[in-house]
Amino acid sequence: ATDHREAEQPVNTSDSDFQEDAEFVETNCVPGKCDSAVFDTTDELDDLTLSLANGVIQNHRGTITSLIRKRAKRSNTLTDEEADPDLANSLASEGANSIERSELSSELSEEENVKNGLEDLSLQDTESVPEESPSVTLIPSSSEADYVNSLEWKQQKKHIFILSESGKPIYSRHGSEDKLVTVMGVMQALVSFVQDDKDNLRSMVAGDHTFVFMNRDHLTFVGVTRGRESIQQMLLQLMYMYNQVISVLTHSTLVRTFKQHRNFDLRRPLSGAEKFFDNLLNLMDVEPGLLLTSVRCLPLDSSVRDVVSQTIVQHAKVKDLVFALIIAQNQLVALVRMKRYYLHPMDLHLIINLINASESFKAAESWTPICLPKFDATGFLQAYVSYLDEDCQSCLLLLSVDIEAFYTLSECRAKIKERLDRYNALSAIGNSLQRNSYSVQQCSIGDLRHFLYKARSTAQYTSPELGPPYNTPEQQDRLFGLYHFLHDKVHSVSRPLKLLYHVGKYETLLGWVTQGFELYAVFGPLVTKNVAIHAVNKLLRWIKREEDRLFILSSVTF
Repeated sequence: ATDHREAEQPVNTSDSDFQEDAEFVETNCVPGKCDSAVFDTTDELDDLTLSLANGVIQNHRGTITSLIRKRAKRSNTLTDEEADPDLANSLASEGANSIERSELSSELSEEENVKNGLEDLSLQDTESVPEESPSVTLIPSSSEADYVNSLEWKQQKKHIFILSESGKPIYSRHGSEDKLVTVMGVMQALVSFVQDDKDNLRSMVAGDHTFVFMNRDHLTFVGVTRGRESIQQMLLQLMYMYNQVISVLTHSTLVRTFKQHRNFDLRRPLSGAEKFFDNLLNLMDVEPGLLLTSVRCLPLDSSVRDVVSQTIVQHAKVKDLVFALIIAQNQLVALVRMKRYYLHPMDLHLIINLINASESFKAAESWTPICLPKFDATGFLQAYVSYLDEDCQSCLLLLSVDIEAFYTLSECRAKIKERLDRYNALSAIGNSLQRNSYSVQQCSIGDLRHFLYKARSTAQYTSPELGPPYNTPEQQDRLFGLYHFLHDKVHSVSRPLKLLYHVGKYETLLGWVTQGFELYAVFGPLVTKNVAIHAVNKLLRWIKREEDRLFILSSVTF
């Protein structure tokens, strides 16, 4: 929905050109069971990895302890908060302020009271942490071992961990970080073991678990999956988590902090941001846009969308306003930007996550800082956030570099709402939301069950609403797994494909990637290759006819 520098490629609707233009790769393998790859894995690590997957480390206590001792000789065991308590207090205040500022309303919301409590706690003296001996044992406490080996924790399909390079836990998707100190210590020991040989640990496979590692700015991100995600897809998810950290702290603050204080505990400045991490991971499980790195636009009549865009241009053209956008139920309605500046899809996903995870925005006008890593990772933009209707469906965001612009933007909001009401634009948006996008039957392709279409030049995608047989959570999750399988195959690092035709037990899949678009289609199990080709070309013609309604085709600027 952002970068229009790449010219849009014409849609080829010829069956013969389709067949001549690309080489088919037909597969009959089971999704998730083909082309298993292990990168940068040594035999010495196999047993350690298996122990990590099962939550059992006692058998390797000697080996891991020696690794910890080796690393401990290079680092000071005294925590940086203990050495410099002012640093902990200042960063805790900065992190809390960057999560959510006062909404300038007459009464504080419940979340603001919690935030203020966190800020008060951050002003207390840092607790003294006794110096640890390099000969520390790695046997977990009984409560920690019981939790790691519990059926509830082990049955999770995916885990995400964030820890510092010194091994301090920062975030865990499932469970408390305090109960996973030993597990995260093992992870950091494995990373350090490989780094000692001047190499980087990228991934490991142990049984049906895949461990993916990413190091960024003194932080280690670890993803563990036994599900549908490939290594590259897990790396993308870890990158989103890194961007979420940056959106709260900024890159410059993060680097400066760990450069000066290597053992700093980042949980304090990130206190209160767990809801953003949790919600972002939940979106990754159900939202194809994060897999495709693209944004879904709300299907809307082009005349209504033009009214919305022009209203923003007329009434929000103020100094230092960089971006103005309206979002409804995680879908982009309109976007207006300052000339020469673009909003990357990953940054837009962070904005959507901010709105989706914060119920307090529905109570009153809000003013909160947010860092957009792809736009500028070194500083904050000030975000004015306000819903335009009583049902809290259409959310207006005005992003400015002026920290004092709240009241000016509040006046802009009033003018925008008045004009949108006059032209019935808000009611048109509400009607579109009630219709739940569009059904696959509207495409008039009998064998087609579902599809994802991404316009690469605009980084926007569209897909129909889910219908039979994908009307249960289990079936929807399985369908999303099929899309992960298709996406992984056509974007394979070792052998990228332009076209993939796959016959499965319950579905026939087709993935097609060109310079102008990406298409992932799901058919019934009895559909032949020729029928699938004909259906896809018919689908492309339908999308071309409906593109004014499905996509934002023109880039509107102030």
